[in-house]
This record gives sequence, C-alpha cells and structure tokens, in this order.
Amino acid sequence: MSNLLLGLLSFPFILLLIFFRVPIGLAMLGVGILGSYLITGTFNPVLAQFKHLTYGTFANYSLSVVPLFILMGQFATLSGMSAALFNAAAAWLGHRKGGVAMAAIGASAGFGAICGSSLATAATMGQVALPELKRYGYSGALSTGAVAAGGTLGILIPPSVILVIYAVLTEQNIAKLFMAAFIPGILAAIGYLAVIAIYVRVRPGSGGTRHRLPYGERFRALGKVWPVLVVFIVVIGGIYTGVFTPTEAAAIGAAGTGLIALVSRSLSRKGLTEALLSTASSTAMIFLIVLGAAALNGFLALSQLPQVSAEWVGEQGFNPWVVLTIILLFYLVLGCVMDSLSMILLTVPIVFPMMSGLDFGLAPDDFAIWFGILVLIVVEVGLITPPVGMNLFIINSMARDTRLGDTFRGAAPFVASDMIRTGILVAFPPITLGLVWLLY
Repeated sequence: MSNLLLGLLSFPFILLLIFFRVPIGLAMLGVGILGSYLITGTFNPVLAQFKHLTYGTFANYSLSVVPLFILMGQFATLSGMSAALFNAAAAWLGHRKGGVAMAAIGASAGFGAICGSSLATAATMGQVALPELKRYGYSGALSTGAVAAGGTLGILIPPSVILVIYAVLTEQNIAKLFMAAFIPGILAAIGYLAVIAIYVRVRPGSGGTRHRLPYGERFRALGKVWPVLVVFIVVIGGIYTGVFTPTEAAAIGAAGTGLIALVSRSLSRKGLTEALLSTASSTAMIFLIVLGAAALNGFLALSQLPQVSAEWVGEQGFNPWVVLTIILLFYLVLGCVMDSLSMILLTVPIVFPMMSGLDFGLAPDDFAIWFGILVLIVVEVGLITPPVGMNLFIINSMARDTRLGDTFRGAAPFVASDMIRTGILVAFPPITLGLVWLLY
C-alpha cells in the first residue's frame, strides 16, 4: 500500500472511530502513531519523536491564550453579566414585534465579546432568555432557534478560541484574525435580527411583546452592562493599540472578569473552584485534540498527502472560486456530524496548503485571514444545522416542553441567513479584510 493511499484512508478510519464513540483526540493520536509506524516500519523513531512533539506542541506561547479566554468566560458567567446584557437589550427592544427574541440575539453578541465559546454562550444565554421568551408567549421553535443561533456568535465575535487555534495552525497573526472577524460577526447579529423581524410577521402568533419601559428604566438597565464594555474595550482595544499582546490581553480579561465577579459578590469559594476545574477540564480536552492533530499531521507529512493534494489541484486548472465553494460545502456537511474544533484541526492542515496555491487576487496573508473567517462561519453554521447541531441539542435540552423537531424548524431561517452572509463575504473579500487593511 502506498504512503499516499495510507494518508487518504486515515480520514474514513478516523470517522469510523468517532462513530464508535472514540474521543476525537485519541482517534487522531492513534491514527497518527499507527500511520507513522506503517510508513517508517518501526515504532522507535515514532516514539522518540513523540516526546519532542508533545513538548513542542504545548510549549507554543500562543496556546496559552486558550485557558485564559475560557477562564474569562467562566468568570463572566458567574458575575451575572449575561442577565444584565439580556435585561438591557430587552429594555430597549422588548416592546417591538419579536423584541424579546431580538434581545436574546443582542445579549448573545455582547456575551460573545467576552466569551470565546459558542456552546458556553448558548448555554448561558439559554438559562436567562428561555424563561422570558416563554413568559411573553414566544413559540418553542422561535425561542430555541433564536437562542441557539445567538450562541454561534460566541466563536465569531472576538475573542474566539477557534480563531486562536486556526492562527496557530496557519501561523497567522491572532490580532489580525480577531479584527477580521469583527464585521462578519456584526453582520451575523444583524442578519439574525432581520430573521426574527420577518418570522414574527409571517407567523404573528409566534411571538409576543412586553410593555414599553420609560427611558429612565432603559438607561438604568443599560448602565448595568458597563463591566462588559470595560472588559471588551480593555481586552480588544489593548490588543489593537499595541499596549499588550493577545496573551496578555487574555490574562487581563480573565483577571478583570474575576474581579468584577468578586466585587458583585457572585464569586464564592465554591464558584471559584468550579470555574477553575471547568477551565482545566475544557483546556485539557482542547489540548488533547491539539496533540492528536499534531501527531496526525506528522503522519500526513510523511505520506506527502498535503503536498500532493496541493500540487494536483494546482495542475488541474480548476476555477479557484469553484474549488472554494466545494470546500465550504464540505465544511458545512462535515459540521453536521463533527464539532468545530475537531473539524478545524483535522482538515486545515490538508485544505489550507491546497487553497493557498490558488489565485484569488489576494496577498498570501490576506488570503489566509479571509479563508479562516469563511471557514469559521461555515463551522458556526454547523452548530445549528441538523442532525447534529450541538447548539440545538443544548438549547432543546433546556426547553423541555419544545420538541426537537420544532427546534430544528426554528433554526432553519437562521441557517438561511448564515448562507446569505457567507455568499456576500465570499463575493466581497474587502468586507472581511477592510479593518485589517485600515489598521495594519
């Protein structure tokens, strides 16, 4: 069996292991070690390389951002920022048609600015928003669909753990990727608001309204979200003004949200312990997947699959835009059966070199950033696409009186909005790269 064929067979084998409920990190690690052995014919160099691989992977300074951003999200959840964001958004939007559901989107966008996880954003906002949506007569489909879709803003609006991992894989600047994600993230939130506005007019009985609040109460509610604004401005503003690096920004953000939680008396000793343990658990899971991907990438490099794939695509003379469309559709389908982090780590080492060899009229670094945002968006769509949209299952489990089929139907218009947005960003790269070009 040729080395190239071994590389090709590794992907269906990994998917088979996942089907049998083997953790994705262990599946990639096992296939990487076994594949390297089959190519070299001995375990000695593979095991000798493994100790260097482990140290080299986890000694990457950029990866230190991951646990810090996760901890920042944990403290933000404990401090009650999610409730303050939702109450403020509901105070200004709740009296409009679909306003409470719009408030859930707005609050999710705000919470996503201090939490780099989609699942955490969806779960946290679900606890706050679902009871209010039910109270004001919103249908289960619209309620769960809107909250699940709003949760996806957690990995698109900076800071984003997935973007950090992509930056490490492709050797790109984290700050530039964060800036490039900002406008697509805002467009996502606007698109979701438009979906809700259309939905409640097409189906008038799907949502109610709450009474209009006086402006004094609205501004008081808005005043309670100042901690979110301070953390976001300090973290993101500090990065782009060059005051500190992304890693230092993550440390300051984690310390700041922890201090806010402490001052607001929502951080008990038990809560601190749970936040630290949850951060450690999530970080360990992510780092195991990163290690598995590193082992798999070593095997793929020996098989020459990335190089041969890139050369083959370049020699065929395919239209670059057709290839890009196929790749994005591939990510959309794969996102229905695999979580976003695993998908990025498994596919980017193969897909990125192949796409980098095509001419899109962009500089190499600009292409890497633009392509990364497009991949992130399609991965985000996978989180709310049946049959395995993880956000849908999380939110549906919190809304026990809503059938899973209703949640799927409620998410469909938001998926359509995402597809339209993706098409616009593909057609007009300057929308994504404009802020990067302006600041850098």
